[in-house]
Amino acid sequence: MSKHYPLGARILKKISSTYTVRQLDLGGDARLSRKGIQFATEAYQVEGVGHLCIMRMKAMFGLMRMETVVLAPVERDLPLFNLDWVSAFGKETQMAELYDTQLKPAAPDMLSAMERIKEGDRDLPDPPPGGDRWYDEILYACSYHKVGKGISKRLAKAAAGYARIYLRELQRTPACDRGEKTEIVRAFAETLFDQGGPAVDQVTKLFGRETARRLIVQHMYGLV
Repeated sequence: MSKHYPLGARILKKISSTYTVRQLDLGGDARLSRKGIQFATEAYQVEGVGHLCIMRMKAMFGLMRMETVVLAPVERDLPLFNLDWVSAFGKETQMAELYDTQLKPAAPDMLSAMERIKEGDRDLPDPPPGGDRWYDEILYACSYHKVGKGISKRLAKAAAGYARIYLRELQRTPACDRGEKTEIVRAFAETLFDQGGPAVDQVTKLFGRETARRLIVQHMYGLV
């Protein structure tokens, strides 16, 4: 079985060493289970930054696993940052995605540093080509998406590198207008939920539209 790099725990530990972090009470949404699929969700308010969500999924007695980490800064003018890891029957998928949700252009040195990680793993398999997605135009080119077997260490190293670069930039970025930035993040989250996709569709099918909306819009992106 693939050895997973604990994305959420590492990022939470790093953020907590610098910022005041308060875990939010998600009630019954924190643990959901249906048809052998278990979801565990944690959400945190990061003072002076915004929202952090860690979501984990397990199915088929652990043969299928997923971890998603979302950083939605609404008090710092940084891109929306998603880290996703999926393991299914020994094949792993690692994504590190940055979305253009800023008020001003993102720092070129941050994007360049991430691009170097992506370029360093150019020999790893890309996922099968898919159709056009609504967010393609705002997905930064330095974003990472690789899939394969027996490459756990390299995927973990890439994920850790993206997180390290992003958190370093977070400390350098000054405060921004919370209201204006929140509305940009809201537009992203609402569109993600409305447009659907494999993960959104699965959660909606399992738990219903109302619960799925809370998980995606409120718990994942920190919006009410």
